[in-house]
Amino acid sequence: MPLDQEFDNPTHEESEMTFIEHLEELRWHVIRAVGAIIVFTIGAFIFIEEIYDKIILAPSRSDFWTYRMLCKIADFTGAQGLCINQLDFELQSREMAGQFTMALMSALIIGLLFAFPYAFWEVWRFIKPGLKSSERKMSRGAVFYVTFLFMSGVLFGYYIVAPLAINFLANFKLDPRIKNQFDITSYVGLISILTLACGLTFQLPVVAFVLSKIGFLNPRFMREYRRHAFVVILILAAIITPSPDVLSQVLVALPLSLLYEISIFVSAWVERNKKADAELEAKQEEDDAFNNPWTPDADV
Repeated sequence: MPLDQEFDNPTHEESEMTFIEHLEELRWHVIRAVGAIIVFTIGAFIFIEEIYDKIILAPSRSDFWTYRMLCKIADFTGAQGLCINQLDFELQSREMAGQFTMALMSALIIGLLFAFPYAFWEVWRFIKPGLKSSERKMSRGAVFYVTFLFMSGVLFGYYIVAPLAINFLANFKLDPRIKNQFDITSYVGLISILTLACGLTFQLPVVAFVLSKIGFLNPRFMREYRRHAFVVILILAAIITPSPDVLSQVLVALPLSLLYEISIFVSAWVERNKKADAELEAKQEEDDAFNNPWTPDADV
């Protein structure tokens, strides 16, 4: 390779890096990502009282946005079972350091959520130089799409899944004489798990993209097992929303079904691009063979 082309190649320096140098670069990307999480965690801990009142404890009150919207839907459709007017439970802290521990854990989770875009960007900066030009083109906007899907999943979990789960668990009683008094650790853990799980679940199109790119998944397989996937989605919706009202199950099942359809589209798009690249490469080889019909062996 000529010297001028060598300096014009943006990946030349990365290709010449040793394994130790790659580890050193990865270490600094991880340090910056962890640093961002720590900064947001400290900021969340400073305002932890407001965060608990306005965000974390909000789904435990009947005036939460989701419950008010469900009551409006119930008035419009006549399905009064959707309306949630009361949450029959109390929150307690049964350990000496219970509230302090929950404050630290909550601040860490919020710090992770807010730092996620920057942390993923740092990881992507390390991965991107190792990709081919065609792979870089196909993965353009990866940071935006991954962040958008993750935040959408978190919001879906916070405003839809968590309130419905809290309502069911708060009003479920084996005997009316038994009072539901939940520990704050259990309450915060439930919200955290549901919101983070939904954030990861919403990465289904990204997972479909990666698996289709490496050849482990294709749109034909996903279309063939579409009915099976919808059955699984309905079962998950029924578990999350044990209420007999169909509308509450649709609220959960519809976004998950939409994600599955988007994943089929993504897988098909990847397959089309792979075929186009293969055809282009084959054509290029044919052109090279036509322009250079004599091989070194033929000269011999």
